[in-house]
Amino acid sequence: MSDSKKADQKKAIVFLCDGTEEMEFTITVDVLRRAKVDVTVVGVNIAKEFALCSRGVKITPDEKFSESLSSGNYDAVVIPGGNGTASILGDHEGAKKLILEFYESKKIVAFICAGTLVAEKAGIPHKHTVTSYPAFKSELEKVYNYSEDRVVVDENVITSRGPGTTFLFALTIVEKLLNVKTVNSLKNEMLTCSSL
Repeated sequence: MSDSKKADQKKAIVFLCDGTEEMEFTITVDVLRRAKVDVTVVGVNIAKEFALCSRGVKITPDEKFSESLSSGNYDAVVIPGGNGTASILGDHEGAKKLILEFYESKKIVAFICAGTLVAEKAGIPHKHTVTSYPAFKSELEKVYNYSEDRVVVDENVITSRGPGTTFLFALTIVEKLLNVKTVNSLKNEMLTCSSL
């Protein structure tokens, strides 16, 4: 890739914790990388060199969380689901500060499933409409406008419901980072249902 193309290449952080929902994580990372988004997988409070995900799958991050991470070098941050992710990121001051920094810089902040619980803890304003895994509806609708759509886009905040909506979630991020043409190309490449 030429230096000029690298300069134009979109970049994203995807967080990874022990207990992350692996479908939501791997599908999102895969789709973004197919779209030529430069994805950095950032491990947060991982006990070993790999994260032990919610169904026992082991995934190794590209790097561990560092306070030197800045939204200035990236275009989006993605918070996958899984109770581990919601709990760990919800208690991690550095990660929450970074998520809010992305939001305030008008860059994409994307949450799926239980990950949407982190939005409130990170300080994403309550004016937004969000969605999540149904089990968290009662908690989230106390502070946000709540929708049961598969994916909700409200300004620079993208939220989605769960494993079964992850392709649509990831493709929506690609559309907002890049364009519809890339999304359509990916759908054809992956033989994805045209109704997504």
